[in-house]
Amino acid sequence: MTAYAIVQIDVHDADEYAKYAKLAGPAVEKFGGEFLARGGETEVMEGTSRARNVLIKFPDVETAKEFYNSPDYQEALEYALPVADRDYKIVQGV
Repeated sequence: MTAYAIVQIDVHDADEYAKYAKLAGPAVEKFGGEFLARGGETEVMEGTSRARNVLIKFPDVETAKEFYNSPDYQEALEYALPVADRDYKIVQGV
C-alpha cells in the first residue's frame, strides 16, 4: 500500500540546505519515491505549518522507512539537520 512522507521545514541557512537537497533528490529516486509537492505556496487553513512543505510518495511504508534510514539519505541529513527545523512523518495511504 502506498505511503507518503510529509516533511515540513524551516530552513535557517539556504546555502547549506542546498547541499542536502542535492543528495536527497537522487536518494528519493533510488527508493522509488516521487515528489508530489516540493516547496510551493502553502495555505494554512487550520493549525500551524513551516515555511517549506514536501510530500513524497513511496511504494509502501517499509520502503519509505528504508529510504529514511539508508546511508544515502542519512548522509544528506548531515547537511539538513544542523541548519533547519523539520517535522518528518510517514503516513500509510488508502
